[in-house]
Amino acid sequence: MTKTKRMGICAAALCLMLLTAGPVPAQAATAMEMLRTEVTQVIDVLRNKSLKEDVKREKLRAIYNRMFNQEELSRWSLGRHWNALTEAQRKEFSPLFQQVLENTYADRILAYDNEKVLFDRELPIAQRRVEVQTRVVAKSREIPVNYRLLQEKDGRWRVYDVVVENVSLVMNYRSQFNEILAKNTPADLIEILRKRAKEQKS
Repeated sequence: MTKTKRMGICAAALCLMLLTAGPVPAQAATAMEMLRTEVTQVIDVLRNKSLKEDVKREKLRAIYNRMFNQEELSRWSLGRHWNALTEAQRKEFSPLFQQVLENTYADRILAYDNEKVLFDRELPIAQRRVEVQTRVVAKSREIPVNYRLLQEKDGRWRVYDVVVENVSLVMNYRSQFNEILAKNTPADLIEILRKRAKEQKS
């Protein structure tokens, strides 16, 4: 499988988490239990033929902030460069990055084709961080998809990375950002994201 295809699956797996219908009480579930509940609800939404595409997109956009820790996702994607950004630049970078992710991957999850998700195990990574290992069962193969989550102060688990066949979404973007920042400033990177987000809308 090519890197592009792996990241497409990775993005689709990540986006599966974006269309859930309703919050889970902050301390009612482990990370795996939360993911299982959310993915079940997501699949129900995707199978609902009465929902128009724009409605599904609205759900994706509205729930993204609740399901993902965008600051952590941004921090991990920038790596060491995160410290080079000013506070104002960080506040602008995170929503721009979120917008680019949504615009890039929304169509792929809407192309859901009755895949199943199997939950295998939950493993500790570090304090308040775990990895939930799952498999996406497609028509011809099973694809390992691992979700990395951070437990916040209120007890809620939120996703900050998705890894498909050992390919990390944040590491993929870190490689891209490293390449840009090797020759440009953080301000230049933010301007590049602004232009990309604008082009995606047109």
